[in-house]
Amino acid sequence: MSEFDYGVAFSRNLGWVTEDEQLLLRTKKVAIAGLGGVGGSHLLTLARLGVASFSIADMDVFDWPNLNRQAGAFASTMDLPKIDVMSKMLKDINPEASISGFSEGVTDENLDTFLDGVDLYVDSLDVFCMDIRRKVFAKCREKGIPAITAAPTGMGTAVVIFSKDSMSFDEYFDYADDDFETQVVKFIVGLSPAMLQKSYLVCKGTFDVSLRKAPSTPMGIDLAAGVACTNALKILLGRGQVIYAPHGMHFDAYLNRLKKTWVPFGNRNPLQKLKILFVKSILSQQKKTDGRQ
Repeated sequence: MSEFDYGVAFSRNLGWVTEDEQLLLRTKKVAIAGLGGVGGSHLLTLARLGVASFSIADMDVFDWPNLNRQAGAFASTMDLPKIDVMSKMLKDINPEASISGFSEGVTDENLDTFLDGVDLYVDSLDVFCMDIRRKVFAKCREKGIPAITAAPTGMGTAVVIFSKDSMSFDEYFDYADDDFETQVVKFIVGLSPAMLQKSYLVCKGTFDVSLRKAPSTPMGIDLAAGVACTNALKILLGRGQVIYAPHGMHFDAYLNRLKKTWVPFGNRNPLQKLKILFVKSILSQQKKTDGRQ
């Protein structure tokens, strides 16, 4: 077996990037918090792009419901720590990759260390991780680190990107002082203000905030990785247009639709407030139907 050679391993990227740009990607460090659905796919996609240094965090283990969408989920990896499995897969792509691993997840205590020397943060936290997500984005802004959040939305993806000069995460999502359910609703509606996916959610009871459960598809995960990592390339190389908050983008493969979004004032926008109330009313009705109210 021949030995690993970075130039050979990632030579098929050339053409879409120059040799100098490929070498530049090799010097970049990306932080990813959460290695489940989108996180695992983001990590492996960026590794195959040639990014060679990562700061990764996850405290969870793989479980059977992860099989439908998570890059590291196999029968052979059940009950294994996600950070260990994904680190091994990363090293199988690039044996020279540098990994700073945080098996306790991202916390108040390790946040500065997690983001040390990082050029870009790619948000992959579970949709229900509200408090620490705010803190990570706030710290990124403080350190001048661009931050991407791209989520699977049905059979599509929605993306919003933040920089030190854009609208901030807190200004955009505006959920700091709300109860947990409202925080989750505001995050989802803020991330996908076009709400394209709502038209084909056939079983509404599968989204349950109290159980921290939401439906997801492998297509949505892969589309999210494609959009997030393409924007990561543009940011890391400093070329190509990047759309920052309050602008965003939502692509839905099921509906064959692409929607560029613009939400001035973020979730304080009157239209956003109506969407938030609409989603909350659906959840309230669902609780009544389920006998939880």
